[in-house]
Amino acid sequence: MLFSCQNDKKTADLIITNATIWTGNVAKPYAQSMAIADDKIIAIGEIEEVMTFVKKETKISDLAGRFVTPGFIDSHVHLMTGGRSLLSVDLRDAKTPEEFAKRVGDFAKTIPANEWILEGNWDHTLWGGELPHKDWIDDSTPENPVLIMRLDWHTALANSAALKYAGIDKNTPQVEGGTIEKDKNGNPTGILKDNAMNLVMDKMPPMTPKQKDKSFRAAMNYFLSNGVTTVHDVDGLNKDFESYTTAKKYRAAGDLQVRIYAATPLNEWQQLTEMKNESDQWLKTGCLKGFVDGSLGSHTAAFHDHYTDKKDDKGFFINTQENLYQWVSDADKANLHIMVHAIGDSANHALLNIYERVIAENGKKDRRFRIEHAQHLTEKDITRFAELGVIASMQPYHAIDDGRWAEEYIGAERIKTTYAFKSLLATDATLAFGSDWAVAPASPLMGIYAATTRRTLDDKNPDGWVAAEKITVEQALAAYTKDAAYASFEENIKGTLEVGKLADFVVLSENITEIAPHKIKDIQVFQTYTGGQKVYELK
Repeated sequence: MLFSCQNDKKTADLIITNATIWTGNVAKPYAQSMAIADDKIIAIGEIEEVMTFVKKETKISDLAGRFVTPGFIDSHVHLMTGGRSLLSVDLRDAKTPEEFAKRVGDFAKTIPANEWILEGNWDHTLWGGELPHKDWIDDSTPENPVLIMRLDWHTALANSAALKYAGIDKNTPQVEGGTIEKDKNGNPTGILKDNAMNLVMDKMPPMTPKQKDKSFRAAMNYFLSNGVTTVHDVDGLNKDFESYTTAKKYRAAGDLQVRIYAATPLNEWQQLTEMKNESDQWLKTGCLKGFVDGSLGSHTAAFHDHYTDKKDDKGFFINTQENLYQWVSDADKANLHIMVHAIGDSANHALLNIYERVIAENGKKDRRFRIEHAQHLTEKDITRFAELGVIASMQPYHAIDDGRWAEEYIGAERIKTTYAFKSLLATDATLAFGSDWAVAPASPLMGIYAATTRRTLDDKNPDGWVAAEKITVEQALAAYTKDAAYASFEENIKGTLEVGKLADFVVLSENITEIAPHKIKDIQVFQTYTGGQKVYELK
């Protein structure tokens, strides 16, 4: 059966043939061939039928049976900081304090004096859980301010140069919604948590145009190599509009190859209403990103009960519930799209309550509230997502990462509803998957592997960590494609391969629906297309 624009027949610029195409369209889930004109699909179906759209100049690509999916949509990235991390010191797999310190010191030798060392993405659980100290790196970075992040981006290590630059010393008071770690003498150790990180970040010099360009280009190429054709950039309109203004420059030059949905900080919602709306199919605004709490790994996620390894600690709210309610209510009245970070069960419960109150007060409409992460939920709150029409914007890679140590932090009972993919789907909730890059790799294939196997990164859970929450490959694919498009009000133009939709698609080395789930992580992205143009090919 052919789906095509026969009534207004065009001829194709490109025909993809001899493929196994997973369309995401329940009316026709599979096809063999696809015709593209300009940047849209004009026909999809059997090879013989699609070939009727050939003209003399039509390019024909025989994929030799390879598997094709709609372009992956990563629903949660930090685009510019992620790009910057590709160009900075990599601490993600540093397994000892000595290795951590050596990598920082070696990187410092490669850059000019006074240039900041940022990102890093370290994981202190790899060396037993001791938080790093500024003394580890001060001797090797005397002329370079350092602010390197724990991989969850809710804890940072600053060296003495950065602390001095920001004016942080033993007399600096604690900040609401954050922590300045201090030693027994009251001196800062260099560890800053959540809002305390802003004491440094707010004073850092802005990126230069050259730094912005290099970081953006690196990020874009990285996404394409992973089959990602659209990202929801939760920092898109943050400090100095770094990624948004750079994306606009690329768009004007015709060089933007990844589509972007750019978010503004929730507490600055009025700024978004005052912006000239220049959204198109490449670069779109209209959404807001806020925070309730921090992260599990930093002990800043907010829980109803205390952490099992810290009896006096339940985490904390980064913003007050009163402020969150007012921002959400006002922004909703302005018809803006709202997405808010919530990790702990107390944070998720409070945010669902706020959403429920705003829906009741402002009336029904197609608002598509999102909870970013929706990580730790009570059983009662799981059902509320579908009831309230709230989208669970989740990152499955975190499950196989956190699963190495989460039970130590919150106990055996609470982990049963951690990253509750299957339970949420069972209530008809909408899942939109993403990565949280650079917190985790921006690889949808690794995300699908994580969601379908839940095998932790340490290989200690071969049958799956909280295995009851594993989902199918098709469910995970939908969360990375059509449901992720729904999460940005774009399901009419992308997310499935159908006539009239954008020709964004990915060619994989193997059929992801037939391979054993534990082998999914070994599949390669063979080609990536946006708007019918090939923008990446495996070398």
